[in-house]
Amino acid sequence: MALKNIPVYLFLGLLESGKTKLIQETLEDPEFDDGGITLLLVCEEGELEYTQSRFAKPNNVVIKVVEDKASFNVANLTRWAAESKCSRVMIEFNGMWMVRELYEALPSNMSLFQSLMTVDSNTIFIYSKDNGMKGLLIDKLSQAEMVVFNRADVVNSDDKKMELHKLVRQASRKSDIVYEFNDGTVEYDEIPDPLPFDINAEVIEIKDDDYGVWMLDCQNNISNYEGKTITFLAQVCQTKKAGNGFFIPGRFVMTCCAADIQFIGFPCKYDGYELLHDKDWVRVTATLHMSTNPVYKNKGPVLTARSVVSALKPKNEVVTFS
Repeated sequence: MALKNIPVYLFLGLLESGKTKLIQETLEDPEFDDGGITLLLVCEEGELEYTQSRFAKPNNVVIKVVEDKASFNVANLTRWAAESKCSRVMIEFNGMWMVRELYEALPSNMSLFQSLMTVDSNTIFIYSKDNGMKGLLIDKLSQAEMVVFNRADVVNSDDKKMELHKLVRQASRKSDIVYEFNDGTVEYDEIPDPLPFDINAEVIEIKDDDYGVWMLDCQNNISNYEGKTITFLAQVCQTKKAGNGFFIPGRFVMTCCAADIQFIGFPCKYDGYELLHDKDWVRVTATLHMSTNPVYKNKGPVLTARSVVSALKPKNEVVTFS
């Protein structure tokens, strides 16, 4: 008998960012009650504790404290869900853990339904300039559907709002951004995010420094590029993982610091792929389709080259998402 699918509500943020307060308020809201059991997994305990008696349905919430990262795994999540007989799971995720560790731990019958991130406006300007902390921030920001900057009275100028806007957009172009002030009022970020290239052009031309922006927009809005022809500068990656007749043109992208540089590209079908040399610079003009390829578990973006020509190395070999 197939297991029922369990939706997961994910709450992200560094320690003392306001996750507990947001979850407490959510569970106090009668409209959030679905009549079933909610399993609340607390992976990080801060100064604020939950007041279960104030929940809309106190008896319908099972709180489980996850003591360490090793115990946050498929077997335990499966067992805790079965023992609680829950119909949904809420996770207060540890700010020092990477989000990939969450995906690795989710059982097959649990799927991410909603992800929110809380950020303390009093500390964000310090954390965003620290390479170690910024890496943790970018990891969480990249997965958040909504980012809530609470205690936002200190974000009191257009320059500060633009700085935070750029921080979020460095990780994701689709996250909603909200400022929550001390008096309880909220303000939505409405700063426009025009793309630096024309996605309606006959051939979409990606400038050298805009490769990271294109990759990020592809991750968030891949349907906008289905069947489109794109031209871009890239380095050749010859790998058997892409399959016979394919190479991967890509760029090294830095998410926040030198330690987080990674090569990002899509598999590209090209009849002359064997004549290309690893790490050579080329200008690729190719059509993109969602298709199967050995580098993906399911379908993913696959390019079919119309032309691949030798090119000069750019001034900046490493690009960013912003």
